[in-house]
Amino acid sequence: MKILVSNDDGYQAPGILALVKALSTIAEVTVVAPADDRSAASSSLTVGKPVRIHEAGERCYYVEGTPADCVHIAVNGLLDFRPDLVVTGVNNGSNLGDDTIYSGTVAAAMEGYLLGIPGIAMSLTHKPGKHFDTAAHVAAGLVRRLMTKPLPMPWLLNVNVPDVPEDDLAGMRVVRLGRRHQAEPVERTHHHHEPGVQVWRIGPAGKAADAGPDTDFGTIAENCVSVTPLLIDLTRYDNLRHVANWLA
Repeated sequence: MKILVSNDDGYQAPGILALVKALSTIAEVTVVAPADDRSAASSSLTVGKPVRIHEAGERCYYVEGTPADCVHIAVNGLLDFRPDLVVTGVNNGSNLGDDTIYSGTVAAAMEGYLLGIPGIAMSLTHKPGKHFDTAAHVAAGLVRRLMTKPLPMPWLLNVNVPDVPEDDLAGMRVVRLGRRHQAEPVERTHHHHEPGVQVWRIGPAGKAADAGPDTDFGTIAENCVSVTPLLIDLTRYDNLRHVANWLA
């Protein structure tokens, strides 16, 4: 199996190093990842200007662009093969519930999915993370399972792993995404003195609102790995008829 690995924390981040180490024991791994931290880049692509790519060793490239850039460029021209799987992370921090909308880690795996390649987005639930090896071993276990028992295509999995030693994990559950409360208020800073310019800082994500046992939030709270299959179709099918009647 040939695996493309990317992330949003940068190609030298501890999470991607742990992931590459674990996956390289079972598959051929190629890294195409951002040059530096591009967290919360979502699915943005660099359009209208060149993207610089640097070689950083055997089957390793770092990109002056977004996580989605990395996968898009890798699959559509940089690599001389088509990956069998895209695995991203291990993200430094959780990607639970609404986080999936903003996450560069999820977006990189999603870009592979949109190009017809299965994807797994891996995240460690604390920031700064400590047990990246735990999440990397979980990822390797999922890949081994895929080798012996493939899932029907296409599919995209969002996986969050508690930041604990592997022996302390309480299992794995397939669950839906939860929801967060509204984010913390933005904060105005007073460190800029240019006339007519204001500087604001976006606050942290809100706490969990929908966090029952059938959600990723509830699963992580019980020290279990959460696995959520994601769907990219944003159509709200139950509203199609209502909007059509409204426009009639």
